[in-house]
Amino acid sequence: MVCAATNTSADVLRGRIIPGGNLLVNVKNLFAAQDIGTALGNSFKYSIVLTLISLVICSLAGYGFEIYHDKAKDAVMSVILLAMMVPFVATMIPLFQMFSKAGWLNSTIGFILPTISTPFLIMMFRQSARSFPHDIIEAARIDGLSEIRIFFQMFMPTMRSTYAAAMTITFMNAWNNYLWPKVIMTNAKSVTMPMVVANLTQGYVTDYGMLMLAVLICTLPTAIVFFCLQKSFAEGITGAVK
Repeated sequence: MVCAATNTSADVLRGRIIPGGNLLVNVKNLFAAQDIGTALGNSFKYSIVLTLISLVICSLAGYGFEIYHDKAKDAVMSVILLAMMVPFVATMIPLFQMFSKAGWLNSTIGFILPTISTPFLIMMFRQSARSFPHDIIEAARIDGLSEIRIFFQMFMPTMRSTYAAAMTITFMNAWNNYLWPKVIMTNAKSVTMPMVVANLTQGYVTDYGMLMLAVLICTLPTAIVFFCLQKSFAEGITGAVK
């Protein structure tokens, strides 16, 4: 991918795997063909907002399901987990109709609301909350801490690795999301990076050098996030608590 981004389209089609000298030309053509600055800004804005809100909501839900445990919550959790079996395409058209009537097309709310809370993240935080010492909660209650302060001041710092893993997964899914933004973002000013990459393959002729440069730009943010958080990601997935 990196080498192809520096070659011409003909070189890419010939299978050249060594760096070329066409990088600047590909950059010039890409920025002339697509509004990369707007797409990058939109992708970062949507992904960051979705990640932050999703972490708070899903961690609160997972914490509540485990710490305040009863049979009724188990039934609700089972229903939530059943939602993982419903494909998104089955709910996409009703969601679009609802959001269109609400006036949320081409908006951040329209992008983040369908995935602001996912069964997988709720289950992940619930499993992590099972390893959270209940003695700490009881001691904090005796010291006069409210339930919300126990969550923010004690649970969240203890579960840093779980939050890192959840943040990596959520950010990567939000950044790479293509189908829902394609449906809900009807304005050219609301385009995201995956939509830009898809747009470059349309038409009679595809410039593969320029296309691979766009793919490289689209890949870098998620790769950087993963490599920066890979240790915490591994710990969070395995349920490690320090």
